[in-house]
Amino acid sequence: MSSSRDTAVTVVGLGPMGRALAAAFLAAGVRTTVWNRTPGKDRELVAAGAVAAATAEEAAAASPLTVVCLVNYDATDSVLRQEAVTAALKGRTVVNLSADTPDRARDTGRWADEHGIGYLDGAIMTPTTSIGTPAGVFLYSGPEALRVEHRAVLDALGGTHTHLGEEISRAAAYDIALLDIFWTSMAGYAHALAVARAEGISPTELAPFAQGIGAILPPLFQKLAEDVESASYSGEDNPLTSAVSTMAHIVHASEAHGIDASLMRAAEGLARRTVGLGHGAEGFTRVSEVLGRR
Repeated sequence: MSSSRDTAVTVVGLGPMGRALAAAFLAAGVRTTVWNRTPGKDRELVAAGAVAAATAEEAAAASPLTVVCLVNYDATDSVLRQEAVTAALKGRTVVNLSADTPDRARDTGRWADEHGIGYLDGAIMTPTTSIGTPAGVFLYSGPEALRVEHRAVLDALGGTHTHLGEEISRAAAYDIALLDIFWTSMAGYAHALAVARAEGISPTELAPFAQGIGAILPPLFQKLAEDVESASYSGEDNPLTSAVSTMAHIVHASEAHGIDASLMRAAEGLARRTVGLGHGAEGFTRVSEVLGRR
C-alpha cells in the first residue's frame, strides 16, 4: 500500500486497542500519525515508523482520516470538540471506534454535520489480538460514500468490515446488543465457576464441559432469533415452566454455599413473571417480548 497522503491516517487514543489499530496501519504501509491524551504510550509505534503529533489539533490536521478509539464518548468529546481540533477536522473524516450508546452516536453525528466533518460511527467486536488478522470484526454506520472513500485504509486493519446502513447509530446499537450477550455470558460463567468450586470441581475440570455448552449456542441463536421474529415463542422442546425449575435449582445450590445468586434470581424472576402472565407452555424467548412491554 502506498504511503501517500491519500492513504494516511491519524489514530487518536493509544490504549491497548488504539495501539493495535495503529500497529496494523503501520504494518500495512499506511502513513500513521498518533496522539494520546497522556504521553508515553506512543514509543513503540514511533520506533515502528509512526509520527507522533504534539497536540490533538496537529494530529487532526495530519491526515484526511482520523480514527478515534477512546474509552467512551465523554472522552471523545473532550478531544474532538475542542475549538481548534474541530476546525482542523473540517472537510476531513472521523471514524469513531470508541464504545458508547446509540444516543451518543446520534449526538456526535449531528455535531459532525454541523461542523462540516465527515463522520462514520463504528464498533470493534473482537479483541486486540485480532486486529490486523483475518479474525477482526469491524462494524460501521453512516454515509456509505465515506466508507467507500476510506475503504483502502480501513481494510488495512484486516478482518471483516460491514457497513450496516446510513443511520448513524446502527453500529452502536449492534455493539450494545452484542456486548449484552458477551457480558451476561461472562457473568454466568464466573458464577458457574464459583458454584463448581464450592462443590469441589476445579475451574480447569469444568472448562471442557463449559465449552460444550458454548458450542450449543450458535445454532440456538439463529433458531431462537427466527422464533422471536415470527412471534411463535415455541416451548415444544423446553417450556418455561421447566426452565424455571432448573433455575431454582441453581439458586438453591448457590445459596446453600453462601454464593450470591442475584444473577440467576434475576433470570428466574423474569421467567416466573412471564409464566405468571400465562406463557408457561411457551419457550424462554417469550421473555424478550415481556421485557419490551411498556
